[in-house]
Amino acid sequence: MKKTDFRPFKNEADCVQIGDDLTIENRVDRVSLFGSIDLTLDSKGLKAAKELKAILDLTVAAMEQIDLPEHILVTKPKTVMNPFL
Repeated sequence: MKKTDFRPFKNEADCVQIGDDLTIENRVDRVSLFGSIDLTLDSKGLKAAKELKAILDLTVAAMEQIDLPEHILVTKPKTVMNPFL
């Protein structure tokens, strides 16, 4: 998936990676960022910064289009038995 195809809060499937260690996952109620990134003072760092900014800009724009509640309840996932074992 290209980073420009990322549509925040639209599905539970989109996942993009910036650099080697920063992962951004899409959910219908949140966008999750995992890992770390070094924005080095070179062309590679600038490219990574622009990619991160583009995704954050999309996320902010999507949030600004709706009337947001003060807080949502995020439930923790449940552990279930593996049906393939």
